[in-house]
Amino acid sequence: MSEAHTLEEQNIHSLLQLTLAPGKADFERIFSLTPAQREDFLRLADSHHVVLHALVPIARRAAVDGNMEVAAWAEAAIAAEQLRIENALDFLQRICGELEAAGCPATVIKTLEHQPDLGNDLDLYTCAEPQRIVRILVNRFNAGMEPRSWGDRLANKWNFAMPGLKESVEFHIQRLGQTGEHIALAQRFVARRVSRQIGGRKFFVPAPEEAVVVATLQRMYRHFYFRVCDIVNTINLVDMGSLDFAELRRSAEPAGIWPGVATYLAIVSDYSQKYRGTMLPLPEFVRQAAGFGGEKIRVRARFLRVPIMPEGAQLFTRQVTHAALSGDVPATLRLNLLPPLALAAAVAYRLTGSDKGVW
Repeated sequence: MSEAHTLEEQNIHSLLQLTLAPGKADFERIFSLTPAQREDFLRLADSHHVVLHALVPIARRAAVDGNMEVAAWAEAAIAAEQLRIENALDFLQRICGELEAAGCPATVIKTLEHQPDLGNDLDLYTCAEPQRIVRILVNRFNAGMEPRSWGDRLANKWNFAMPGLKESVEFHIQRLGQTGEHIALAQRFVARRVSRQIGGRKFFVPAPEEAVVVATLQRMYRHFYFRVCDIVNTINLVDMGSLDFAELRRSAEPAGIWPGVATYLAIVSDYSQKYRGTMLPLPEFVRQAAGFGGEKIRVRARFLRVPIMPEGAQLFTRQVTHAALSGDVPATLRLNLLPPLALAAAVAYRLTGSDKGVW
């Protein structure tokens, strides 16, 4: 974990500190920012899905200190974000209700892990047929289906835009993983889902073990970067004592991603040590399976970056090898499509400035 030097690094450091263990110096730094710099900080907090996590304590401290300018800025941003979240939750509740009534069980993944914050997309997993999902969203919500990239088709992902909803609605259907290689693992997201009450609304969300699995798939096998919310969410999950590490290993090992899961947890534990002074109480079998920890993470381009070479590549290689040795031919073939797909995305980005249509 690098020390904060640039303004961006300092802002990410402040986000981590404010959301995990804020102190006087953290508030004073925010109070010292110019209005333009505060707006940059707000945009960064939004990118990391921690607007409310960060700004609520700022607003309270500013009010106590009599800094009415910062208090008014924070309170306005909080009010706007709460309105967005309420609207999104209303839509999400209606979507889930329609799906359940139609016999299409759906689990809300990632989106609700950030509470009291919310992500920029509404993500769901379902084992229903795609045609049924499309029909429900188009007929009941007048939704429009977004163009699907090569990666979307491979992963069996579908995105929808709905009138009155700012956020995109993303469905992962019957498969999970960058190339849709996980089928048995994906089924756990419905078979083991649990109910959760948020703002008087009931949603089905992944069990704690699946919440860590989907975070790992996203951070260690797809994007190769962490948001502050990932650190905060996982720390809170472990603190609650509801995470069964043995069950987590039982689910991740057959999918070939246990090293990635253990590494994900080791990274979060290191950030807990850095910003709270205490490591996560990870079992020894988790720490032994981890390939590296927070020492490899660097701030770059607004996020906490996981090195792709060689660390990320090694995790991918282990996953492919595991699939091949397990005799999972479909998963092996799908995973082997990832390097050329990534190359095509890189070329498209270099030529056009966008990888849409590929990734």
